[in-house]
Amino acid sequence: MSQHPITLIGGGLVGALLAQQLAQRGFAVDVFEKRPDPRQAGFLGGRSINLALAERGLHALRSTGLADDVLQRAVMMRGRMVHDRDGQHGLQRYGIDDSEVIWSVSRGALNTLLLDAAEAAGAKFHFDQALTTVDFDRQRIRLADANGVERELSAGLLIGADGAGSALRAAMNAHTPLGERVEPLDHGYKELEIPPASDLPAAVLQAGDGRDGFALEPNALHIWPHGSYMCIALPNTERSFTVTLFLPSQGAAPSFATLPDAAAAATFFTEQFPGLLPLMPRFAEDFEHNPIGTLSTLYLQRWHLDGRALLIGDAAHAIVPFHGQGMNCGFEDTVVLANLLAEARDDHAEVFAEFQRQRQPNADAIARMALENYIEMRDSVADPHYLAKRELGALLAARIPTHYMARYRMVTFTHLPYRYALERGQAQDALLEQLLRENSSVAAIDLDAAAQRLRSTLAPLPELRHG
Repeated sequence: MSQHPITLIGGGLVGALLAQQLAQRGFAVDVFEKRPDPRQAGFLGGRSINLALAERGLHALRSTGLADDVLQRAVMMRGRMVHDRDGQHGLQRYGIDDSEVIWSVSRGALNTLLLDAAEAAGAKFHFDQALTTVDFDRQRIRLADANGVERELSAGLLIGADGAGSALRAAMNAHTPLGERVEPLDHGYKELEIPPASDLPAAVLQAGDGRDGFALEPNALHIWPHGSYMCIALPNTERSFTVTLFLPSQGAAPSFATLPDAAAAATFFTEQFPGLLPLMPRFAEDFEHNPIGTLSTLYLQRWHLDGRALLIGDAAHAIVPFHGQGMNCGFEDTVVLANLLAEARDDHAEVFAEFQRQRQPNADAIARMALENYIEMRDSVADPHYLAKRELGALLAARIPTHYMARYRMVTFTHLPYRYALERGQAQDALLEQLLRENSSVAAIDLDAAAQRLRSTLAPLPELRHG
């Protein structure tokens, strides 16, 4: 079988998974990654060290035979453990039971596993190779190693999986404008750490709900919501938690601009997150050492340059992390693209156009939902109206599962297109709001009548929803 060579820029999560799928389908794949091999140099930080893996990502991993290996290196999360200012907390489940959970996975460990699998499938990786220029007319690329030494190579079919700061996207945009728009979020983030329980004094642990060597309940994503800002904590397999503070970047307190050093930050945590600070003995060191990350959403009018080059994952549609879908969306991209290329090997322009046609509306939809979920996480999870709507939705989902499923469940636990989940969620939300306006409480709602209204207003959900 003839193979068309593919030159893949970026050997991160999406690039490595795509490389494996293409190699498995008989393509000759060369991957050029600007960073050193993380299996030798260790994983380099700068990005969130753990990620949320949900059904869409798991589906892609199942297609390559990697899902079980990944889950062995992950921690299950049943829902959001919401902590209030008084030290009380309660679990808000993501799904209906333990068949609907998400998984906390280490970015570094997952990248290593994906690299090994792609190489085993036949993909070739070239590390410390940064893309500098592209001659699209001659289909040649220039690369620079860690010492700045450049070389020029003939490129195959160019695919960019090199993230939000994509060098290939910059080269494509210089050749033919892509209609790029970046919308920054005026909030930043800083990562901190809660160590394993064995590293903490017994007196600190007495007030917590940790078990199995964790300082907190391990099977949850912990949230301390404070309106315009929040902290979250995700469990790691090492029994630690990665804590992330999300805060306005500038402006009056609280903002990162008003926390110039670890001492000011410790005072802020003592006042706003009193139970959290004692769990972080390295707080001062982490706060001073770890950078403030920025958050933004990337939109492009065009993802490809006819049949010569294509962008995928964050290189095409970077989003904010608040729905835990960035990696999952990118993994979903890889399945669609690998299938399209395998089915139509020669007409690359048509393949790339079809890939954008299928994926762009869904990428735009999850970008919008991710921004909306930030407001929900930092504010709404403690709002009585939100909780009433959540309660009503759960009652209707149990009563008429053929017609009602919470938007979060559609996004996280099904393969329904993101765009469908967005539009269906808007229609369902409008009906819930109307029911709550017409009644004094959830208990006062006639659920049979509410169910009938939903049935008469909305079409049934697609039959095949889960993986």
